[in-house]
Amino acid sequence: MHILLIEDERKLASFLKRALEEEGYSVDVAYDGQAGLEAAQRRVYDAIILDIMLPKLDGFSLLSHLRNQGDTTPVIVLTARGTPEERVMGLDLGADDYLPKPFHLEELLARLRSVLRRSSPEKATRLQCGDLILDTRAHIAYRGGREIPLTPREYALLEYLMRHKNQTLSRSLILYHVWSDIGIDSNIVDVYIKRLREKIELPGTPQLIQTVRGSGYRLREPSPPESSSPLPQSSADV
Repeated sequence: MHILLIEDERKLASFLKRALEEEGYSVDVAYDGQAGLEAAQRRVYDAIILDIMLPKLDGFSLLSHLRNQGDTTPVIVLTARGTPEERVMGLDLGADDYLPKPFHLEELLARLRSVLRRSSPEKATRLQCGDLILDTRAHIAYRGGREIPLTPREYALLEYLMRHKNQTLSRSLILYHVWSDIGIDSNIVDVYIKRLREKIELPGTPQLIQTVRGSGYRLREPSPPESSSPLPQSSADV
């Protein structure tokens, strides 16, 4: 499990990093909001532990950026203030849990385990992006009700993209998670993306697998079709 810790108090960050690593987590640390946002955009994490009072970019703004970009990574917010208004703001912005400082380490670890259980993608047996559906039990993909034949590697790539839809994934990140070998040429990712596109994209419809220039690829959830008929006018007073 990969955790991103965004905390500007270096002693606390060092303590939490060590404690989390002792629990078996892999931990990256960012000491300001801007660095934290860049780290979250650079790779996919299983959870983020986010302080609110951060230099360069506060935690609320960072959280808002992530959610507006479609990033659904579980976020536990830490704050020294912890007023009811602040808690409400954090939860409304998309925080999954809230922990006021000072806190007991055991409570943070328990809350982390809880959000990871709730968000665990391994529980999902049916993934969907528009009319593209992946049955993770049967290892079968469908689009528009039609079964799409996939090789095992094509399936693994599509599953990874669908579990992280609307997120930009770098070639190196895809290579690590789908091929589990950093020694392979990253061009293999482009080859398999091309193969997937040939199988799942439909003429006359928005492209699902998008190229993000200079960054990688993103499986984009298509926008719902707009209604072509106007809403009926009501003569009743409201």
